[in-house]
Amino acid sequence: MFSQRLNPLGLIKRITVMSCRPLTYESFLKYTCENEPVLDYLAGSEERKNLEAALKKYEGVTEVPICIGDEEIKTSDIRHQVAPFDHQRKVAKFHYATPAIVQKGIDSCMSARKDWEATPIEKRAEIFLKAADLIAGKYRGEILATTMLGQGKTIVQAEIDAAPELIDFLRFNVMFAAKNLTYTPISTERYIDTLRYRGMEGFWAAVSPFNFTAIGGNLSGTPALMGNVVMWKPSDTAVLSNYLVYRIYREAGLPPGVINFVTADGPVFGNAVTASPDLCGVNFTGSVKTFQHLWKQVGMNLEKYKTYPRLIGECGGKNYHFVHKSADTESVINGTIKSGFEFGGQKCSACSRIYVPESKWAEVKDGLIARHKQIKLGSPLEQDSYLSAVIDDKAFGRIKSYIDHAKTAPDLTVIAGGKYDDSKGYYVEPTIVESKNPREKIMQEEIFGPVVTAYVYPDNEWREILDVINTTSPYGLTGSVYAQDEGVVNEAVESLKQTAGNFYINDQSTGSVVGQQPFGGARLSGTNDKAGGPHYVLKFCSPQSIKRTVVPVTEWKYPYMSS
Repeated sequence: MFSQRLNPLGLIKRITVMSCRPLTYESFLKYTCENEPVLDYLAGSEERKNLEAALKKYEGVTEVPICIGDEEIKTSDIRHQVAPFDHQRKVAKFHYATPAIVQKGIDSCMSARKDWEATPIEKRAEIFLKAADLIAGKYRGEILATTMLGQGKTIVQAEIDAAPELIDFLRFNVMFAAKNLTYTPISTERYIDTLRYRGMEGFWAAVSPFNFTAIGGNLSGTPALMGNVVMWKPSDTAVLSNYLVYRIYREAGLPPGVINFVTADGPVFGNAVTASPDLCGVNFTGSVKTFQHLWKQVGMNLEKYKTYPRLIGECGGKNYHFVHKSADTESVINGTIKSGFEFGGQKCSACSRIYVPESKWAEVKDGLIARHKQIKLGSPLEQDSYLSAVIDDKAFGRIKSYIDHAKTAPDLTVIAGGKYDDSKGYYVEPTIVESKNPREKIMQEEIFGPVVTAYVYPDNEWREILDVINTTSPYGLTGSVYAQDEGVVNEAVESLKQTAGNFYINDQSTGSVVGQQPFGGARLSGTNDKAGGPHYVLKFCSPQSIKRTVVPVTEWKYPYMSS
């Protein structure tokens, strides 16, 4: 653990250390990394051949057990993960845990906690760096294939998510952990001060979503890197890819019980972990409703806990593009298409509302419609598909209800798309809506689907629109300002300060990269703990200050007490 490796004074030179090499404490402190490149998967390329082979490997149904310690558990409560683009195709068979099994997982974590927390940080880092190398090489095709089949991502969306982003999380978190050790408290001639970063006294519950394989790996892996044990509950609609990540962690050398992989009904899992006196934290990505429920459960049980649990949550958004009359129109059009419709708008950061000045609306509208006509909605296994089906029947029904509302509400007009069909897969056509009311519910509520709504405003009322943006939605995740006028940019940046944890200027509201744009938002979007940045790893530590006096204490009185 950190306490066994006290950092000496002095500057540390940054050098690149290959992930696969065994780490000493000194080489760990010097570790640095770069972002993993995104591969192209061109026809005939080696990576494309590997992907095609992996897709064939997963043509059948993969059985996924509950994994507690070294034990694989199967129950009579069997569920299936289906391909969202072909819901008759089962890709995984998995088992729901009972409350007793969840408790067994907690007990396993607690049995593993002491030894794992005492493992030197460089040895823990070595495991996760090896996992990154396995994902970058041996398992790259498989991690893409399981993400494409189970979550309906196209090749490029699966690559961005399941390979480079997860690899970056693993490597950059090691680098950030090392950087935090470079701080040494002030010492004097009389005493020496040190600071050690302990793992938390208990277990973390990691509850991960369907939309990013990388998030599942990060929510469970980062607490473990920092000396914690973790109960990982994946989304039912991401079991296949998340199970592969878990297996990679174990192959990389993660000891049994450090991360337990538990598929379960949400309330069964949530009730069990929040009732445990050993809960030390919840690391969550998902809906506002679920996060608020977990928070309430923790609050109701505060007197039970051995330590105050930490709550980390990322809950989505109602993200916007604000367009000024000085904006580059082509950037607005292409950025909105990409942000709104890639992966069917099922990104927490996806653009859902756009504000356009009257003088630019005709050109922006024509451009959006022209691009819309070129978009192919289809199977992710077809290389020219831009997006595929949404994740499941619940998502399909929710998005459909907003499209139906747009077709009948007096202030709304569907100007492109609007079709949907769930006969084979959960297909929803990218849909563009125009609203005459900037506070219509479609401008306020999170849809989490391929629906973008535009409001057209008088050019000279752009300041008023900034206020509308600031007060329309309860979320605060991402937002973008398109303007070439620097005065407008500066005013918008200040006016919209609280509307987005990730803010973009002349760029789309999606696409944060680990180490470049740490991600997270406030308001109902979450606790803004910035995954992919240097402070995130500190959330999983319990720091301890240690003062060692080296000069004997010979007097108890203070000088002023003498005559």
